[in-house]
Amino acid sequence: MPHSRRQSLPPVMIGALAGFSAASLLTFGYLSWDWLEAEAPEPGLREPPAGSGKPPSPPHIVFILADDQGFHDVGYHGSEIHTPTLDRLAAQGVKLENYYIQPICTPSRSQLMTGRYQIHTGLQHSIIRAGQPNCIPLANVTLPQKLQEAGYSTHMIGKWHLGFYKRECLPTRKGFDTFFGSLTGSGDYYTHEICDGPKTCGFDLHKDENVAWEYRAHSYSTFLYTQKAVDILASHNPKEPMFLYLAFQAVHTPLQVPKKYLGRYMSIENLGRRRYAAMVTCLDEAVNNITRALKKYGYYDNTVIIYSSDNGGQPLAGGSNWPLRGRKGTYWEGGIRGIGFVHSPLIKNKGSVSQGLMHITDWYPTLVTLAEGELEENLDLDGYDIWETISEGKPSPRTDILHNIDPLYTRVKTRSPRDGFGIWDTAIQAAIRVRDWKLLTGNPGFSDWIPPQTFPNFGGKWWNLERVLWAKGKSVWLFNITADPYERVDLSQQYPEVVKKLLRRLAQYNKTAVPVKYPPKDPRSNPNLNGGAWVPWDNGDDDENNLFNSNAGERTCNLCNTILRFKKPIWG
Repeated sequence: MPHSRRQSLPPVMIGALAGFSAASLLTFGYLSWDWLEAEAPEPGLREPPAGSGKPPSPPHIVFILADDQGFHDVGYHGSEIHTPTLDRLAAQGVKLENYYIQPICTPSRSQLMTGRYQIHTGLQHSIIRAGQPNCIPLANVTLPQKLQEAGYSTHMIGKWHLGFYKRECLPTRKGFDTFFGSLTGSGDYYTHEICDGPKTCGFDLHKDENVAWEYRAHSYSTFLYTQKAVDILASHNPKEPMFLYLAFQAVHTPLQVPKKYLGRYMSIENLGRRRYAAMVTCLDEAVNNITRALKKYGYYDNTVIIYSSDNGGQPLAGGSNWPLRGRKGTYWEGGIRGIGFVHSPLIKNKGSVSQGLMHITDWYPTLVTLAEGELEENLDLDGYDIWETISEGKPSPRTDILHNIDPLYTRVKTRSPRDGFGIWDTAIQAAIRVRDWKLLTGNPGFSDWIPPQTFPNFGGKWWNLERVLWAKGKSVWLFNITADPYERVDLSQQYPEVVKKLLRRLAQYNKTAVPVKYPPKDPRSNPNLNGGAWVPWDNGDDDENNLFNSNAGERTCNLCNTILRFKKPIWG
């Protein structure tokens, strides 16, 4: 059942917001909540919008996913970082300026691949760590599997990070004809090794289902992945539809980059920011090389190129989300507002900026429909077909986003039970966006506004320029995110009725949640026991659901006592 459509409002300029107060927000006229009276739409299949806007034949699809690129860290967002390719492709295509992703790696990738929120796949908490016996649910039909059904050749290059403890979890078992890349979350850009603890290090570069030992210390990963993409384009028949998913390691830590890219940024005294900027420029060059190959080998005229970040930037590792609040790993806008654009000769509204509300789950139905594939009702998708919003500038069919409900994240210890009005336990970390409103509960994560790191060192006065403190035990925040995209003015006290109705929406979503899957590390995963590489280690027939309580009323797994020993999750 589709949501009603509406035209999104234009963005508010930074200068206009500088002096905002709760009173000034009232003048915008955005504060009606009549829409909240309606029952929340049932999660699942959305009816694809009728009309034109689709290409005459199935297009090639190239999806480029950058890792940890901050909202500020692209030229067309005012960055000092040089990104001429991204700037040009975005300017000639459609910039997605109301586009949301997830705050860390695995959740964004799982929602891209399944078109479903985390609460519907059991991946609500943290990331899938290298040694965990966990992966994307085997029962879920993935985006590449649907594209295969539609006659596409499917290829993946880069970072998987969706689990690999069983062979059934591997990219080649989940819809990709070929795979070249890493299975874990991060590693050395040159040696392709990753450690998941003391004496738990191994090689992580794979070709299809085999360890790619021949590439050990072969090349900087951005170069290597780009060359593999060009090789695929050179060998494939451009008359046959292809899906190329290129998930770069860049610009995730460690901050490693060939020296030749550093010269442009020697004026940046902050060494971390300097290296990070150089890595982004190297990534931009890679995208240029792929675009040139699309033209050289005859794909470009019938190709849709999608560029997306996977989560917000990490300021401690050189990234910047300015002027947004927060950082990677948080549900503030700086953690979940993504860089995104679509570039294609097939777009009708070239050179435009879309303010339509979009989420990473939307790519699944959008791309399958674009590929003339089938979307069965039992897929229970949380995404929408947004092609007409992108190509023709029509209103987005999406009016809400469940950012997440994580019952295992560190709970707020001191709070007033009245904050939840008897509707919701506000100690639980959760975030939801409905039209103009955004509600956060529990511990939303590090909340400062961090200006671009132009200072010499990570520490020091710059860290305190935009520091905010709130009362101990505070567990509810409400923002009119359309009028106040930088989350400067908390309206939770002024509009308790809006808070109540958004809490009810959270409670409705939570009724559809499956148990959290976050098992402890399996010692059998240690690369020292598996030939020195990170590879599948579970060859048994154990039912992956046996570890977890099958009672639908339970929202956490039986291993929570073990899980909660980890005081702070390690973000991927």
